[in-house]
Amino acid sequence: MISLDVSDRIAALRSSLADIVAVVDLPALAVRIADLSEQAGASDLWDDTANAQKVTSALSHAQSQRDRVEGVQRRLDDLDVLIDMAKEAGDDDSAREVLVELDELESLIGDMEVQTLLDGEYDALPAIVTIRAGAGGVDAADFAEMLLRMYLRWAEQHKYPVQVLDTSYAEEAGIKSATFEVDSPFAFGTLSVEAGTHRLVRMSPFNSAGKRQTSFAAVEVVPLLAQTLEIEIPESDIRVDVFRSSGPGGQSVNTTDSAVRITHIPTGLVVSCQNEKSQIQNRAAALRVLQSRLLLLQREEEAKKKKELAGVITASWGDQMRSYVLAPYQMVKDLRTNHEVNSPQAVFDGDLDGFIAAGIRHRKQKPE
Repeated sequence: MISLDVSDRIAALRSSLADIVAVVDLPALAVRIADLSEQAGASDLWDDTANAQKVTSALSHAQSQRDRVEGVQRRLDDLDVLIDMAKEAGDDDSAREVLVELDELESLIGDMEVQTLLDGEYDALPAIVTIRAGAGGVDAADFAEMLLRMYLRWAEQHKYPVQVLDTSYAEEAGIKSATFEVDSPFAFGTLSVEAGTHRLVRMSPFNSAGKRQTSFAAVEVVPLLAQTLEIEIPESDIRVDVFRSSGPGGQSVNTTDSAVRITHIPTGLVVSCQNEKSQIQNRAAALRVLQSRLLLLQREEEAKKKKELAGVITASWGDQMRSYVLAPYQMVKDLRTNHEVNSPQAVFDGDLDGFIAAGIRHRKQKPE
């Protein structure tokens, strides 16, 4: 029979879960849920739409957090019963069932442990991610499209709702840029560690000589602002242009001028959206992306001032934060955390959790 000597693993899980429960503070969370439930039940709740959305969203997130912790607690308690039953049965199938449940609990508690580190001001918000091709010509455009697929697959595996807001296709292959929204709690805190310059090294499929090519793509992650957090943008500060949406190869996918491009005149920031069929919907979506980018710009300025006042000079890791090497060997390595795997294809298929968890832990350990 398969060995069920897993007491050390279970003890480690109980210790980790105890730390998570202490951080979450279930009694305080219960009080918060009761307060939000009372607010959500008020007859005049929807008189103020913005506040109603804030209350209902906060209630949903709090209930989800409570249910997740309590569910894992129950499963961990039930694991002892499952082990006793497997030992009584004395067969490999029962033992495998225990080990599968143990593996799942380790994964769940590991995810929850990382999420407790997401306590930044905007970490709990959904995210807007923009990918841009950098140096490397056609290979860079192809690499940008590979990264887009990678993040969409990652979100799909986690069942996170995703909406592609805008895609600018390159002439020969790949994309010049793409912007998408991940509408899930803690999406910004989770994906923010993916921001930076990514580097790909491979034998170029676009080079007839078959030479090794290095190309780059930039990933930007900003929080998707709730209405109550929106930055007010005067109409005089923006220029709005409309145009027809287009797909790969320039083929028209819309016969009306429904796509919208907004230029923020004071900063030069440009945002476009063509996913929706209505010009009004595209304008609203583009404005939200612009507001989020302006917030990020504001936060960067504040952080810069803080560092200047503190006299802190940080060392640079160089231009790239992660390297994807397909030739002459197979490797993906994060240069900030040193997290490394030898299966690039799995990473490009969305297996990013190890890199994200390492990034979150690394960020938390860095001194302010």
